[in-house]
Amino acid sequence: MAGQAPPVRASTPPVRGPGPSLPPRGTAGLYPTTGELAERARHLVASRPGLLRLAAVGSSRAGRPLWLLSAGHGRRHVLTVAGAHSNEPVGGASALRLAERLALDPAPLDALDCTWHILFCLDPDGMSLSERHGWPYRGWRVERYYRHFYRQRFTCQPEFRPAGDRVREPLPESEALVGLLDELRPAVQFSLHGVEVGGTFLQLTRSVPGAARTFRELAGNLRIPVEYRPFDGMDWFVEGPGVLVLSGGPEPADERDASGFLSEVTWTYPMRHGTVSAVIEAPMWAADAVSDPRRTAAPEEQIARVSRTLLERCEQVEAALGPDPGSREAVPAVLLPYDAAARELLGVGPAIVHTWKSYLADGLGGVGLATTAGNSVSLDIAARRIPLRAAAMLRQALGEPPADPVAAVALDGLVRAWSRELETSFGARWLPVRRQTALHVHTMLRLARLLLGPDTREGAR
Repeated sequence: MAGQAPPVRASTPPVRGPGPSLPPRGTAGLYPTTGELAERARHLVASRPGLLRLAAVGSSRAGRPLWLLSAGHGRRHVLTVAGAHSNEPVGGASALRLAERLALDPAPLDALDCTWHILFCLDPDGMSLSERHGWPYRGWRVERYYRHFYRQRFTCQPEFRPAGDRVREPLPESEALVGLLDELRPAVQFSLHGVEVGGTFLQLTRSVPGAARTFRELAGNLRIPVEYRPFDGMDWFVEGPGVLVLSGGPEPADERDASGFLSEVTWTYPMRHGTVSAVIEAPMWAADAVSDPRRTAAPEEQIARVSRTLLERCEQVEAALGPDPGSREAVPAVLLPYDAAARELLGVGPAIVHTWKSYLADGLGGVGLATTAGNSVSLDIAARRIPLRAAAMLRQALGEPPADPVAAVALDGLVRAWSRELETSFGARWLPVRRQTALHVHTMLRLARLLLGPDTREGAR
């Protein structure tokens, strides 16, 4: 693959109009839909035909194409993957902003001797459910976000391929990404993610000198708090505030989520090719308290408190559904994914609580849970977010008009109260989309420079 673009798997979609120059309308301040991503990509390619290529590298379960834009003709390869989780529209916005930047200024591609590939949306089926009401770009409140919330259940998340006994067939989206990783053997893979309320953090499959300082400087400049010990990556080494490094050596390992689903993660899969993967999280609403470094006096009590919050609120959601199990039979087929994902979330509470209470920080940076005020806040947000997600999806699954009006009223009340609580109790402040995407894009460019810059090029040869 050295010095070559990946072969075209499907013809580039037709361009509407000649597109002789780069279209002026950017999307850095918006969350684009999957249709808008494809349309913008077509115009970009038409405006820079010698620099950019667009190809379908596979299709989703429902037959939607997975569009890959490739920029430049360098010897080494960098891959950006967006849209793995359907409740995280920032990934597509950041991927498009990166593509627009490289189209306007391809100098970084030449300086790094790389071809940069951008997969705009790994799960267009899931994203199509989330965006079915459209993305209201401005004036967002937490409640409005959750009124349209959808996140796939664990077995439908394409970054996670079934492992172990392989009782499930891998998703076609997963196989398309793995095939791309095997073909490109990228030096770097970036996975773009978002979180509703909290701070930012970076996960690396191996330590990168200078990455932690660079990342924290970027977050500070953008006034985005960093999470010291985030809920994700519980078994990753804490290299410092906001930066986690995979523990356990250079070989990829299987991962078991709270539902018991065993998977091979596509972040760690290309380690066999020497790829460094970087998972970048950007919050929609920042909660500055998550970065509070002050030590707590009784972390065990904090963990017990947030554990009770999680379990009790899951029970409240169950109670809101009422005793009649027949209401599920009335869920329209298009809304069944909401119901399935919500019920899975309600079932993982005990496993999450067990993880919190049994967590050992030895060998993982020595940073125990709830040992700082900031981490106590992070756990508290997570304990409230999980049942809120479940309540929001169950309410949508009831449809309009609701199949069960009594349950709908009860769930509406929970979503309203818990959404407002996240805003008021944690001081959540909306981060403009432009700043969310700036965090993603500048982190990718800086890390690529650290890994592929002139100082590292001789070693790579």
